Amino acid sequence: MTDPEQLRTHFPVLATRAYLNTGTEGPIPRAAADAVQQRITEDLSVGRGGSAYFQKVMELAAEARAGYAQALGAAPSEVALTSSTTFGVNTVLQGLPLGPGDEVITSDQEHPGVYAPLRLVKLRHGVKVKVVPFAELPGEVGPNTKLIACSHVSWIAGEVADVTALTATGVPVLLDAAQALGAIPVDVNALGVDYYAGSGQKWLCGPEGSGALYVKPSRLDELEPPMPTYGTVADAHDALSSELAAGAARFDDGFPTAVRSAWAVASMGVLGGAGWEWVHERATTLAIALASQLRERGLDVAARGRSTLVSWKSDDPEADVARLADAGIIVRSIPSAGLVRASVGAWTSEDDIERLVKAVV
Repeated sequence: MTDPEQLRTHFPVLATRAYLNTGTEGPIPRAAADAVQQRITEDLSVGRGGSAYFQKVMELAAEARAGYAQALGAAPSEVALTSSTTFGVNTVLQGLPLGPGDEVITSDQEHPGVYAPLRLVKLRHGVKVKVVPFAELPGEVGPNTKLIACSHVSWIAGEVADVTALTATGVPVLLDAAQALGAIPVDVNALGVDYYAGSGQKWLCGPEGSGALYVKPSRLDELEPPMPTYGTVADAHDALSSELAAGAARFDDGFPTAVRSAWAVASMGVLGGAGWEWVHERATTLAIALASQLRERGLDVAARGRSTLVSWKSDDPEADVARLADAGIIVRSIPSAGLVRASVGAWTSEDDIERLVKAVV
């Protein structure tokens, strides 16, 4: 078993804060900061050019792809490097041949990162977007439904989608994994989903502007890269005539960024070193404990699943978040739902939970 205190030493912010906002941005491990500094120092002194530099950039990208693949339970060839969950969602929605008469079903608990891309396919391509209650998604599939696009874990309060029921409909499934990848156990093959878009800066503690998109191999050729770049084609020297690059790398978000890759690799190394199974189990168990303690003290905790998010009703969420921040406890508000949300990670301590509970009530 990993020592929780040992894991905490990797994250300097935990020395001064009860950091419970990973659902927005994860804490930064010291190893990631060191990797970024080393990369910048080398680029500063040696420059960014030549075959050696290019080779190193590609090696770092390959390491990052392998790290995401491990977290996803996928093969590296099934993973694209992206800049965000939303980039992955856009890639799928814009890459599929959707048009008038087609329907996409989504839930009433989606992040703008899903709704905004859906808005575009509705306006530009005449696709019908049907919004239904989160728990009722599987039963709303109809003859014109071409895609189900929803969260694996709801960003609002941590409810978990019934993925088995979703895939049983036979309709392709795109999951927003922003609050799942790195937070709860994920095996895309066992889930049976077609597309899985995740963030790097949240539960994987990577940099802003990072993420990954899984594409099931059988769906690869159904999806046209909507934003072709240098890496989209197999032969960049003859891009006009070239075939597409092999695997999901054809959906990469532009030329790989060395600093981004180095940070992502270092952060995933810290978490993977602790053991993904342990990371997931500790975080979800602590979140259950937090939800239970808040309920015991009379707070109205929103419905949730086995996830790492805990939200509770507040008369003034933004004021409560500010008050907690003054006490060194970092959470966030979801004003549209009247909630305050805490994100519990494997690096969270029992003392952090106790501090939050006492400060809230």
